[in-house]
Amino acid sequence: MSVRLDETDRKILSQLQQDAGQSLDEIARKVGSSKTPVWNRIRKLREAGVIGAQTVILDAELLGFEACFFVLIRTSEHDANWQARFLDTLNKRPEVQEAHRLAGEIDYILKVRVRNARAYDAFYQALISEVKVHNVTALLSMEEIKSTTALPI
Repeated sequence: MSVRLDETDRKILSQLQQDAGQSLDEIARKVGSSKTPVWNRIRKLREAGVIGAQTVILDAELLGFEACFFVLIRTSEHDANWQARFLDTLNKRPEVQEAHRLAGEIDYILKVRVRNARAYDAFYQALISEVKVHNVTALLSMEEIKSTTALPI
């Protein structure tokens, strides 16, 4: 289900995606409105679930998390118990930034951010000790070319 947005809503969302730390006055000025109507629209967008949790984006490399791995997982297990255990395992691992269930030959892809290859190996050993997987392939990202959380609204 999608939410109907007008042009002002889109402008507000675009501003929030660029920098949610902007003041209401700044956002209102940039979208050509005043503070109170912008605040009311933001509140309605939150209530509708369009706007979720507000967070900050940290610089992983500056904080020492220099290795980003994309982990491809194939499994021969597809029952509900295995899936629940797998999801629980992923949720307990802060290294997993993203996890997707896929269509095709690969069942899951994970984005795993760690300090180095040794830390990835510790993650890998913990993962395979907790859940049975058929095959794991890890791909080291050599360079992040583009990363965004912004949607093309």
